[in-house]
Amino acid sequence: MRFYDDLVKGKIVMFNFFYVSCTGTCPASTANLVKVQHLLGNRVGRDIFMYSISLKPREDRPAQLKDYEEMHGIKAGWTLLTGKPDDCDLLRRHLGFADSDPVRDRDVTNHIGLVVYGNERLDSWAACPALTEPTEIVKYISWMDRS
Repeated sequence: MRFYDDLVKGKIVMFNFFYVSCTGTCPASTANLVKVQHLLGNRVGRDIFMYSISLKPREDRPAQLKDYEEMHGIKAGWTLLTGKPDDCDLLRRHLGFADSDPVRDRDVTNHIGLVVYGNERLDSWAACPALTEPTEIVKYISWMDRS
């Protein structure tokens, strides 16, 4: 799968980073984003695409991601992604999920619960905490849906 061409180009997207075994911010962030997915309804996977990218791709293989989806009630249109560790790390950095302190940045348990969202066609991007009230996240992402 090609990240830009297959997942982003011409689309309204939301990104966050997580890992399956996280006991910190990931479970609460995922639960909140499940509410966002529910509020967006059938627009997810049609008009708006949700992506969660693994911070621990060596551990988070497709079978673990499938179990995580089922455990959290994640529906179609929200895709959990894993891949080569260097590729996942490059995406994390390019999407702005990096700490300026290199020591802190290497420790994935220090990650923040953030959502980056945007409309690639308009080159319009923003971010908010993943624990923002779901109705507010829906409002933010809806602002990206303008021609």
